[in-house]
Amino acid sequence: MDAIWTLQDAKNRFSAVVDAAARGEPQKVTRRGKWVSVVLSAEDYERLQRLDVANAPSLAELLLQMPQDNEGFEPLPLAPREFPCN
Repeated sequence: MDAIWTLQDAKNRFSAVVDAAARGEPQKVTRRGKWVSVVLSAEDYERLQRLDVANAPSLAELLLQMPQDNEGFEPLPLAPREFPCN
């Protein structure tokens, strides 16, 4: 069961929070009654990082997801810039 700490209690007992997380027990932290963070063991964090990388889309997949517009467009009527010659 995940422990739930108020931010003030977590600050006051930080060693206990870290020790429990290191044992593989995620520690939830709340601020003003709202859950804002979790303290995890380094092992759990690294596992989550590997999962995130493994599930990331490839560049080809990202490019294929881009919206495609095969219709032409009207160029804006812009005047060329004039640069002073020295």
